[in-house]
Amino acid sequence: MVTGQPERGRPVTGSPPGLLSPMTMRSTGERIAERFVTAIALGQFVPGQRLPTERELAAMLSVSRATVREAIARLAESGYVTVRRGRSGGTFVEAGWGPGSAEAIRRTLGSEWQELELVLDFRQVIEQQIARVAAQRRTDTDVKAIRAALADYERAGADRESSRMADLALHRAIADATHNPHLTSLSLSIRHDISFGFEAEPYSPEVRGRALQQHPVLAQAVVDGDPDQAAALAAEHFSLTEGMLRELHARVSLRAATPPPDPQE
Repeated sequence: MVTGQPERGRPVTGSPPGLLSPMTMRSTGERIAERFVTAIALGQFVPGQRLPTERELAAMLSVSRATVREAIARLAESGYVTVRRGRSGGTFVEAGWGPGSAEAIRRTLGSEWQELELVLDFRQVIEQQIARVAAQRRTDTDVKAIRAALADYERAGADRESSRMADLALHRAIADATHNPHLTSLSLSIRHDISFGFEAEPYSPEVRGRALQQHPVLAQAVVDGDPDQAAALAAEHFSLTEGMLRELHARVSLRAATPPPDPQE
């Protein structure tokens, strides 16, 4: 019987293959797991490091603990983390760039890259202004706080978590020197967005080495009350994170564009 409508359950003649195939919807837990893979590739989490607790991660990412558990289970199944029970237990990072990493990172950056570029540009503008205003308004109390935070960063050594906390404290001390809590809050908010919600800057020994060179001169420009120099140094310093993100994006884009080898060759 001709009704003018395609028979139910059969594809429309001439439609592209797979057009009416069931769509695979990714769960929030799967998307969070992919964020973790991206964060691990960027050094925000490193092999051997214990991840924050379920409760902390749920608060960071504004998701339920059940979603965090799903993400952790997916990561464990893929070998990125190991979950250990007991008093000294937790979830520990096991691997960096492993099988399937490129695809997980491509999906994360692919869906967020355009917005991330805008946030990176926004950060450059805001952090320059924060450094400029801090140099204009710093007090003796601010100078002591900045110098103490700088010394803590230098003492942190290669420990990833200690370095992260010291880096955060230094940039917060500079932001606090503006004496405008809205600027401090904005700086922290941008850091959260740049790190995919994990509140941890991309990290590598090379980046720490460059930060060890850049932090003292940035801090000194603020302490000396040199607004132009402080702004210029802030722009240079905050390009470190941007450079790592762009390099990772380029790597996964290249992998996606390169056809897999022919197994028959």
